[in-house]
Amino acid sequence: QVQLVESGGGLVQAGGSLRLSCAASGSIFSVNAMGWYRQAPGKQRELVAVITSGSTTNYADSVKGRFTISRGNAKNTVYLQMNNLKPEDTAVYYCNADLVRAGSYTSYSYWGQGTQVTVSS
Repeated sequence: QVQLVESGGGLVQAGGSLRLSCAASGSIFSVNAMGWYRQAPGKQRELVAVITSGSTTNYADSVKGRFTISRGNAKNTVYLQMNNLKPEDTAVYYCNADLVRAGSYTSYSYWGQGTQVTVSS
């Protein structure tokens, strides 16, 4: 019953910016944290940024100073502002949410289907 939908990916030149959005929908009781991961072809999926319900943030070293994660006023939404993009940022970006579904008793990680970010030089 829970679905995460990402948007905002696309093609951008190096040095450009994109903003990714993710919204979790369904019967959600609470959201503990939301974050962004990415996976490039032939590489493992890696954490990009995460934000907790208390607004604590954590970033991969490779994106610190360039990317900013934030929550929407609706706490089931999260954004990733990506500035000064580099070709190395090219990947499929996946939204992740650690949440408790209504009627459930345990938090679980849910994943979006991903949105492609391509940075050209």
